[in-house]
Amino acid sequence: MLESRPGDLFQPGDLLNNTYRIEGLLGRGGTSDVYKARSEISGNLVALKVLKQELAANEDFTVLMAREENIREIRHAAVVRYSENHRTPDGHIYLLMDYIDGPGLDKRLKQGPMAAGDLLVICRRVAEGLQAAHARNIVHRDLSPDNIILRGGDPAEAVIIDFGIAKDTNPGAQTIVGNEFAGKYSYAAPEQMSGQTDARSDIYSLGALLLANFRGEAPKLGANPMEVVENKQKPMDTSGVPEPLKSLIDRMCAPDPDDRFQTAAEVLAFLDNPDGGSLADVLDGPAAEDATIIVPQTRQPVPPPPPEPAADKPQEKKGGRGGLWAALAVLLLLGGGGAGAYFSGMLDSFMGPSYPIVRPYSLIAEKPADGPVQIVGNVPSEATRDALLALAEDADLTLASGEIAETWGVDVLDTVQPLEGLREWRLVVSNNKARLTGATSDTNVAEMLNERFRNGLPGALEGKAEIRFELPMLPVAEVKAVMEAFADCGPLVRDGNGHYDGYAPTDPILISGRVASTATRLELFDALRALAHERQVVLDVEVLNDSLCVVEQHLPKAPSGGAEVEFAVGGSTVEPNPSGRFFVGENPVIDVVLPGDVTDGYLTVSVLDVSGNVFHLLPNIARPDNAVASLRDGAAGDVPVRVAYSLEESSSGGGIAFKVDDSTLGKSKVLVLHSSEPLFDGMRPTSESAVGFAEALQASYEADSSRIRSLDSRILVTAKP
Repeated sequence: MLESRPGDLFQPGDLLNNTYRIEGLLGRGGTSDVYKARSEISGNLVALKVLKQELAANEDFTVLMAREENIREIRHAAVVRYSENHRTPDGHIYLLMDYIDGPGLDKRLKQGPMAAGDLLVICRRVAEGLQAAHARNIVHRDLSPDNIILRGGDPAEAVIIDFGIAKDTNPGAQTIVGNEFAGKYSYAAPEQMSGQTDARSDIYSLGALLLANFRGEAPKLGANPMEVVENKQKPMDTSGVPEPLKSLIDRMCAPDPDDRFQTAAEVLAFLDNPDGGSLADVLDGPAAEDATIIVPQTRQPVPPPPPEPAADKPQEKKGGRGGLWAALAVLLLLGGGGAGAYFSGMLDSFMGPSYPIVRPYSLIAEKPADGPVQIVGNVPSEATRDALLALAEDADLTLASGEIAETWGVDVLDTVQPLEGLREWRLVVSNNKARLTGATSDTNVAEMLNERFRNGLPGALEGKAEIRFELPMLPVAEVKAVMEAFADCGPLVRDGNGHYDGYAPTDPILISGRVASTATRLELFDALRALAHERQVVLDVEVLNDSLCVVEQHLPKAPSGGAEVEFAVGGSTVEPNPSGRFFVGENPVIDVVLPGDVTDGYLTVSVLDVSGNVFHLLPNIARPDNAVASLRDGAAGDVPVRVAYSLEESSSGGGIAFKVDDSTLGKSKVLVLHSSEPLFDGMRPTSESAVGFAEALQASYEADSSRIRSLDSRILVTAKP
């Protein structure tokens, strides 16, 4: 579960509708968050998908929630069971569904390649669920690793979730909501790019996610929609995938829908009788770690050593080793056999004493990130040692003999010398077995080295290379440029500021602040998502409106004074409404609670509504006295001051009262300013424009900034029931 933040809609311990006790947050999305909760009645665990507050009045998103609710008609163990949509008394819409305990395939994807056998089991299970959904003319349209959970971690218990299409903040998720396309770029079928979707699109997405989990990495299709569309027209690269999984994915992911399996039933029929091999063979075969696209090379016989020189030629030893160097030159000209003999130490009997035998014969060479090459271990000859010393700033090499191939020295050098372009790498050798790993932020370098070592390590070294591409550092300046471009309601703020220069590949991008519309928030997310690549983007951004934002940017910079704004619903009795959410026809009642230490000065209370108007609740023509001493009327401690009354109170005793109508729905803001002197020269009109109020407030602050002691505020939301 994720760590709760103060801005989350619900906190652990909250009780919804007197039934569901929140236990934690499972995931954050662009339009909804998912919480883990427990029924106080049955004790069962459930998952609650809660629509973001600012979208609850948007029909586009409520339709998606209603569409997802319809999935409850599907009764299959491979499809998450839905109950129904609910609305809390304060207007939050949530969808009730089963809680599935287990990792998602997106988590397994991050852990590396999965075994082909497990993926075939998952394919069967998910295809059975899709068959049940398609039978009711329901197409998922957004099938991806994060939408499949393995109950208890068991591939045979895979469950499809999330039949609603919506943007989210999962790393790599690029989902578009609109009339033309819905789905994640990496897993969407080609026809989805032009708005065409049917059951075959789900089959394509299932095949794409199976390939991604086999590889241990999501498909890289391009940085923008045009590149994605172009690459989607090409067949998927299934090289290195064992049968029958390869043939299965090829048939599921054909770019032309007519060339694919046409139904989930056809996928299941293939699994029952694979064209390319036996399912049992794959289930009994090696795990994915032994079936990656980097496979060991087929070894060639090691060439035999050259014949020993005749023992009866002592004259060659006169004058040192000059004659041997000439002999060595001849051997080098003859090719690998002679060079291998030299670098492996085979000729040391001619050139000096034999070296001590070590078991195992080991060497470790590595270059850490931002550090020099370091090498420690055994080498079979001075030539190998000298060549390695030339590559390293720090080396501890011991001349030794061991159970190694004749070409060992040459093979190690052939492995290490091409690695200069890697940010970091590590080669571990034990006798003739070796493993090379490395990382680079240059895709060309990664592709070149993976191709070079595609068939294994050089010569007689038995092992494989794993060169991975990692994102380069993302400069903070690029993130700031995007933030400034969309800062239409005051400055946006980068959270988690340990990132002074840039974001590492695993660093999330956390942004908070306010924007003027939901459209701005979604566009901001898209722009950051394009920069982030695989990084997580989290927006803790409050959506206001244009008029609120006008005033927001002119508000004085003053600390909070601790004044609290409390809401209630008027009627025959006044009922507390802690959510601050009011529906059409309701009568909002507003109290400002003065802290005990606020005993003098003046109180100014105004409401900025969604229509761009400001209503002055205190002072106003009907209630001009806003001195704190008068408002307290001799009372000590915390004192509530009513600034908006119930209709009954207003009719009998006066005071401002209002009802919510459907002409101005959305967010309004209650401002509470405490000042040492009256803020304005003379009385402001009861109602004025937000621009006029903002300019007057700015002028008052510039005339005497010290007069404003504190500023508190709270959002009031109006909506249709």
